Amino acid sequence: MKQIEVVAAIIRKGDKIFATQRGYGEWKDWWEFPGGKMEAGETPEMALKREIYEELSAKINVGELLATVEYDYPAFHLTMHCYLCSLLMESLHLNEHEDSRWLAKDELDSVRWLPADLQLIEQLKSNDIW
Repeated sequence: MKQIEVVAAIIRKGDKIFATQRGYGEWKDWWEFPGGKMEAGETPEMALKREIYEELSAKINVGELLATVEYDYPAFHLTMHCYLCSLLMESLHLNEHEDSRWLAKDELDSVRWLPADLQLIEQLKSNDIW
């Protein structure tokens, strides 16, 4: 089975976290945490800063690793390293995503999360990041 390794940013501002809606591909309209594939020679932190700048035209501070999610999609195995992050600038621009929302803990179930991200949602509900 094909293996894909990605990084994801759990961007927190106050008591909310940032979620994005995919605007393309097989999982179009599903929600996820922004991020993407690591490139050769990159650390997860470097990849996350690059991906967030590409996707959102934003700069972030990468904090602690919250979780590494392992998930088997039909066509590949995903390893997703999820980091708690904060914005270094206020403005965000959706370069690749269809929509975005700042979600409070009690709003996490209001969107349709990608299956791998859903595993993280369950963990976030019981986490003390709030």
